[in-house]
Amino acid sequence: MIQLPNLTLLKTAQDKLDSWQNEINSIVDYADRVKQAKTSFARYNKSNNSTFREVRQVLTKMCCGCRRCGYCEDSVADEVEHIKPKDIYPEAVFLWENYLYACGQCNSPKNNKYAVFSYATGQLTEVSRKRSDPVIEPEAGDPVLINPRIEDPLKFLEIDLIDTFYFLPSHSPDSRNYQRAYYTINVLRLNDRDYLVEAREEAFKNYQARLEQYITQKQAGATPDQLNHLISAIQRMQHPTVWKEMQRQQHFIRHLNHLKKLFDLAPEALTW
Repeated sequence: MIQLPNLTLLKTAQDKLDSWQNEINSIVDYADRVKQAKTSFARYNKSNNSTFREVRQVLTKMCCGCRRCGYCEDSVADEVEHIKPKDIYPEAVFLWENYLYACGQCNSPKNNKYAVFSYATGQLTEVSRKRSDPVIEPEAGDPVLINPRIEDPLKFLEIDLIDTFYFLPSHSPDSRNYQRAYYTINVLRLNDRDYLVEAREEAFKNYQARLEQYITQKQAGATPDQLNHLISAIQRMQHPTVWKEMQRQQHFIRHLNHLKKLFDLAPEALTW
């Protein structure tokens, strides 16, 4: 998971989202706002709705690879995900910055799971509701889930490129950053799905092979256009977090000596 590019909607689409959001915000009772937010989103989030066609088109441009999920980077992104759940935060149901293109395998288990660091206690507090729970406003606090729309997940996470290819928290266990990473990994089940772990390992091998191909072509005197074609192929691959971690870890992990040699031969690849 990497930070997504910050793209904007056409003004007509943004204005329509703002208008719909203002309608929700004008409802006085919180429970009524939640009910109307769910109803309105279901009504407007259709393939024949011009505003949501624009939303999906721009979200697609933000995806890695061929429209891969903004969370797992593996499966096709086909659901407009609310990072802050609309069932809990109706004030964000039509907020463009709250949208992410996700796959069903990430969106379904995440569902309405959400937590905050409570302003009152400072503790990690779940604000998710069960069906039988009263519909009351959530505890106020700072979000726990890492938001790739506005944050760089690699400031909280790292991938074990040596052995497991698991996502791991990169801060000490007694820190908030550790709690945020641990919570995000578990809510999105980034390590629980075997095929994701295997895909990250396969991506590591493929990125390395692509880099070796680039170096071979470069040393053979390939033209700039030919080299740019190879660079573009790397940049379009799935699991870009693996590539970012290869760039970041190659110089300090002893077991990645071969990788370091490749980057020494093509230092420009550190900026791709």
